[in-house]
Amino acid sequence: MNFKIELNNFLVDVELQNKKNIKHCYLRVLSDNLIQIRANRYFTILDAKDLIYRKKDWLIENIQKQNSKKLKENEFLYFGEKKLLSDFQIKDLDKFYKEEIQKIIPSLVEKYSNLMQLYPTKISYRKNRRTWGSCNFKNELNFNILLAKYPIFIIEYIVIHELAHIQHKNHSKDFYFLVEKFSPNYKKIEKFFKTLL
Repeated sequence: MNFKIELNNFLVDVELQNKKNIKHCYLRVLSDNLIQIRANRYFTILDAKDLIYRKKDWLIENIQKQNSKKLKENEFLYFGEKKLLSDFQIKDLDKFYKEEIQKIIPSLVEKYSNLMQLYPTKISYRKNRRTWGSCNFKNELNFNILLAKYPIFIIEYIVIHELAHIQHKNHSKDFYFLVEKFSPNYKKIEKFFKTLL
């Protein structure tokens, strides 16, 4: 069920999903003009409007965050900063990202491999939809070329994370203990990274 609501003099779309098995109500800002509410089947549009007005300040703050993430047609992200495509004369952004990430990752892998005493058999680069890095059973590491959009400290964390998978092929306590040893603020980094996505 969809409807529109006015927030700060702007019309925003609201997507209300009524689900049978939901006990709680979930409110999310999906974009700068779309709010999603997931709730039980008895939750009405009136309830949704009431919730939106009660959470108005939080919603406006998050909509503004979504707005700040938006790039203009001639902009792109380069290691955490907005840049102009024309300044770099880029014709193929994916190719550019691949070239740039290949300049950064090998030295980070070398640095942390030596510190952690964990060595990959191969490093490759791909544009992935869902993963930022991976480590297979042969200890080959793959990194997403789109990491070139984000700050270096995030890339550094992803390198540590994937190197740790050489020793632990899971996300166990031992795995995170190892990650924390070389990235003490990894939880904060993960949380911050999620805000950028």
